[in-house]
Amino acid sequence: MKKTRNINRIFVHLLLILGSVMMVFPFIWMIITSLKTKTEAIKIPPAFFPEVPQWENYKRIFEIFPFGNFYFNTFVTTLMIVVVQTFLCALAAYAFARLNFPFRNALFILLLSILMVPGQIFLIPQYLLIQKLGLINTIPALFLPGLFSAFGTFLLRQFFMTIPKEVEEAAIIDGCSRIRIFFTIILPLSKSALISQGIFALLYGWNSLLWPLIINTSTDKMTLTSGLATLNGQYGADYPLMMAGSFLACIPLIIVFLIFQKQFIEGIALSGGK
Repeated sequence: MKKTRNINRIFVHLLLILGSVMMVFPFIWMIITSLKTKTEAIKIPPAFFPEVPQWENYKRIFEIFPFGNFYFNTFVTTLMIVVVQTFLCALAAYAFARLNFPFRNALFILLLSILMVPGQIFLIPQYLLIQKLGLINTIPALFLPGLFSAFGTFLLRQFFMTIPKEVEEAAIIDGCSRIRIFFTIILPLSKSALISQGIFALLYGWNSLLWPLIINTSTDKMTLTSGLATLNGQYGADYPLMMAGSFLACIPLIIVFLIFQKQFIEGIALSGGK
């Protein structure tokens, strides 16, 4: 019996190691490709390591494009999406988790139905709305459609429902209003869930590609993803340059996850507890 358990444990660990290698390998390949020449990047059969590391690829990306400007646009857009989306989702989630109002469950199901609709369907209405507002080729056009998330509302609602109602009832007896309860009790107790939602919003805002490509065509208003997409030309692509830019674009996300990984995992685990 013990021998069988050990074999099963070894098998599980081998599967986890294999899965980890499969997930990490594309990232490693991206870094290695960023140090190759253009010829080495398209060589068949592919060469794993470059003969001479081309560190100047990281310098060229700043010379060819206003990469610093791309970073600034992406940072502003992502910051607005993370802060406003998390706040609005928390308000909606608290209403669905704690307040009793007509058709609450029906409205929540209707909200969740948005998750079953492909996001591309909303592109034309959103574009027409932004156009009528006169915001084409502006920074606000990048983040306005992403200021609310049905998934974020669902995630936070599930977490809020794990908070004992007795805590709120005691606060109500002491004379606290719903607004005060939300800001002084619910939010402080939900830091891990809020961080989880914030990371999801961060990934959405930082990695968004299709919408920035459609709404902004001016180079000085592009984000990292849309700016890097312009490197893929009609007759070819400079893959080492693209990989160098992609690696630089990934660094902030890696840093954020390493800092908040404990809270992120805790928030996801507790949100699925009920």
